Amino acid sequence: MRNFLDIEAPVIDRFGGKKGLTARLTKPKPAKEISAIPNSQWLSAASRAVFQAGFSWKVVEKKWPGIEHIFYGFDLSFCRYLSEEALDDLMRQEGMIKHWTKTRSISRNADFFWHLSNENGSLGEYFASWNTKNYVENLQSLRKGGDRLGGKTAQVFLRRMGVDTLVFASDTIRALVREGVVDKSPSSKKDWAALQAAIETWQAQSNRSLNEISQILSLSVG
Repeated sequence: MRNFLDIEAPVIDRFGGKKGLTARLTKPKPAKEISAIPNSQWLSAASRAVFQAGFSWKVVEKKWPGIEHIFYGFDLSFCRYLSEEALDDLMRQEGMIKHWTKTRSISRNADFFWHLSNENGSLGEYFASWNTKNYVENLQSLRKGGDRLGGKTAQVFLRRMGVDTLVFASDTIRALVREGVVDKSPSSKKDWAALQAAIETWQAQSNRSLNEISQILSLSVG
């Protein structure tokens, strides 16, 4: 595994210097902004990422305002108590994407998020407390506690909300393989431990966010 400064050097050159690269990269939101995001927005964003997994992102984006209306703005208390019969009725409403397991995940994730919110003051406070040293542990907690919130789906959701995260784009995985961190997209405990060690090392070397590291890895392949 190379020093991250060696990985980013050719990427910086390609974009005409550090300023050019910086202009292209997205950065995480400050913790204060993340903590202020309402609970309903977290459920909406998570549900949208779930529906977009393996489906046309543009179609989901177009339908999402209507779906938010169907689910009462993704209020946690409303969504977590929806029975399977109620979910089935909502799924049949005009404008809803008719996918049962993804529709059911809204209720399950609402319940998971409701408990997280109660334990931490709010979902915003919970996600604002995340840090690099617990990155893999935090991702795994979403996968285990939530429904369909594993892998890239969770990362896309978190990135959109401003939480500092990697996104396992195909080029990012290629870069991780090239650097000898993993052999494929992380799946085993060994893979995740290697990834955790790598990102901590690269952050210490570069003083960059996970957002930036993820994007620079991807750009180093393209």
